[in-house]
This record gives sequence, C-alpha cells and structure tokens, in this order.
Amino acid sequence: MAILGQLLYLAIEIYIFIIIAGVIVSWLVAFNVLSTSHPATGRLMDVLGRLTDPVMKPVQRFIPPIGGIDISPIVVIIGLILLQNIIIRLFMGAYLV
Repeated sequence: MAILGQLLYLAIEIYIFIIIAGVIVSWLVAFNVLSTSHPATGRLMDVLGRLTDPVMKPVQRFIPPIGGIDISPIVVIIGLILLQNIIIRLFMGAYLV
C-alpha cells in the first residue's frame, strides 16, 4: 500500500512541476522572451496546455483573474499539496509511527 501512496505522491509532484513550467512559459511569451511564431514554442505551449487545461479550466471558471493576473495555478497547486498530505496520511500513516 505504501508503494501506491508513493506513486500517487510522485505523480502529483510531477504535475505540480508541469503547472509551474506552464506558468513560466506563459510569462516568457507575455514578456516577448519566447515567440509564439517559433514552432518549438508553439508545440511546448500546446503540450503544456493539454496537460494542465483539464484541471485549470474548471478552476478558472470559478476564480476570475484579479487585476489581470490569473491566480488559478496557485489555487490548483495548493489543492494538490493538500491532496498529497491526505495521501501521506492514508497510505503511509502506519509507516510514519
């Protein structure tokens, strides 16, 4: 059971890094460091969007941008960290004692 907990924890950790990568790439595009006309940038944004949109879009419907800043990645990351804490207590609680 602990292995399943560790795998879920690791999957969530990887997903958090994917969300952070998506935010960083969107900032780089917004500040014209990366160009969306470059094919590699377009593919990267497409892949990151496909990975993060299923979780981000529902949150974005309930939390509008504040002053033009989208805070939904912060809300999703906090939710994922809480989920990691629940996983630790459920799957690995017996091993922590």
